[in-house]
Amino acid sequence: MSKFAELGLSSQLTKAIEKSGYASPTPIQEKAIPLMLQGGDIVAIAQTGTGKTAAFVLPILERLKANQHRATPKHCSTLIIVPTRELAKQIDDNIEKYGTHIYHQRACIVGGVKYPRQIKRLNQGLDILVATPGRLEDHLKSGNLSLDHTETLILDEADQMLDLGFFPAIRRIAKKIPRTRQTVLLSATMPKPIRALAAELLDNPKDIAVAPVSTPVERIEQSVMLMEKSEKRPFLLQALENQFRTIIFTRTKHGADQLVKYLAKQRIFASAIHGNKSQNQRQRTLESFRKGEEPILIATDIAARGIDIPDVSLVVNYDVPTTPEAYVHRIGRTARAGREGRAITLCAPEEQKHLRDIEKLTKMKLPIENVQAGGINDDRYDPLKTAARRLEKSSPQASKTSDRKNSDDRYRPKSRRLNDNKKLSRKKTKQHHRGDSASSDGREARHRKKGGNKNPPRGPARMRNKK
Repeated sequence: MSKFAELGLSSQLTKAIEKSGYASPTPIQEKAIPLMLQGGDIVAIAQTGTGKTAAFVLPILERLKANQHRATPKHCSTLIIVPTRELAKQIDDNIEKYGTHIYHQRACIVGGVKYPRQIKRLNQGLDILVATPGRLEDHLKSGNLSLDHTETLILDEADQMLDLGFFPAIRRIAKKIPRTRQTVLLSATMPKPIRALAAELLDNPKDIAVAPVSTPVERIEQSVMLMEKSEKRPFLLQALENQFRTIIFTRTKHGADQLVKYLAKQRIFASAIHGNKSQNQRQRTLESFRKGEEPILIATDIAARGIDIPDVSLVVNYDVPTTPEAYVHRIGRTARAGREGRAITLCAPEEQKHLRDIEKLTKMKLPIENVQAGGINDDRYDPLKTAARRLEKSSPQASKTSDRKNSDDRYRPKSRRLNDNKKLSRKKTKQHHRGDSASSDGREARHRKKGGNKNPPRGPARMRNKK
């Protein structure tokens, strides 16, 4: 008998799971699947890459198999809310993979996609709806969807929805769903605001924790390289040597695009994925990366939790994340499904404060090496040397000019000194006569040009000159 069958899953599902490569359930699946089949509320904390998606998708499909009924138009029985388009697509793909032998109607509703096709799917009625909060609210306001018949609400990656400011939208959406529902909240981290949301939306939930909160996967070899900001790009070129599939995380969208251009000049081809890309562009980029056509992907934090590709061997934090939770999810893109992986963080001196926050959250000391001129230095990082180097770079130009002016004249050629003295005396003479049209006895000033005054005085003075 299959180990998944012992959890209460049917033969149709166990076959699909084994075909997908799962030999036995993960710890989060062992604990969550029986509780979900019982219908109770759940708060689950698990490391990223440990099978959380299957832990809630499989019970949903099992219930659909047991209660076959036609979906009500403009309604959905199960609603899964996620923070990003990539994560929504990933969950939708998993539902399709596991539910091959179970009839169901589903849709993935996210931003960046035209409305008509989504409206058509909602009008048909759905068993499972995977959506991002913004586009979901748009359809609710337009009357394209009603949640009056929704029985199950899943909130996946709740901590990222907190970071992105989605909690007000989630509260508004939850009010439209009947209170007699099953609510499941899943996350890799559990800060206090999420605990408060769970107390507000869930009814006497069961807690599931398969690992310490915010602990990265143990199979990830982590390292931090301290360097100047200008040394990051040359070091990155060395780090990418002999790497097959790598994800590089940047802090900004502009930074991701600039890094793509820099690597292209070095004949290293990569693609960027971030919020400014359309949904079709992002999907094509992910597919190319998944197939190995483009082995390097540059992404912002918006994609940190929506990339589920098993053989990512290296994650590079080109910019240190400003929130420690983002670090956990970034490095979680490697060492997935039991594999091993490596994560490198490139840290400039001004980014060191974020390292302390990461170590505090993960409760582990990150191994740090100092990098200078593209190489690894065994000496520890010395902030005094860095400060001195910065002062030399930022010395004011004015000080150089004053030094040149105060230098001894004996180092200048004699001819140049004489010429400078003549020019100075001429300049003083011009300044003395400037503004005087004539001398005290009525004669014209000596500095007047040979050609005479182009505008001679009118009246008696003009007649006097003719005489």
